[in-house]
Amino acid sequence: MQKFIIAALVAFFTANTAFAADDCAAKAAEKKLAGAAKSSFMKKCEKDAAPAAPSCEARAAEKKLAGAAKGSFMKKCEKDAAPAAPAAK
Repeated sequence: MQKFIIAALVAFFTANTAFAADDCAAKAAEKKLAGAAKSSFMKKCEKDAAPAAPSCEARAAEKKLAGAAKGSFMKKCEKDAAPAAPAAK
C-alpha cells in the first residue's frame, strides 16, 4: 500500500511538471519570446512552477514512519517548510 502511495505521489509531481511546461510554453508564446529570452523564461517559469521538495507526508511514507515518530517528524518537517516570519524591529 505504501509503495502505491509513493508511486501515486511521484506520478502526480511528474504530471504537475508536464502541465507546468505546457503552461510556460503558452505564456512564452503569448509574450512572443524567442531564442535566449525564451530559454531563460522557460527555465525560470518551470522552476517556479515545480514543487520545491516532496511533501512531508510523502517523506514520512518513504521513511515508513508511524505513530509518535511520524507525528514528531511531520511537526518538524512542516515547521521547516514554513517561510520564516520577518523579525520584529
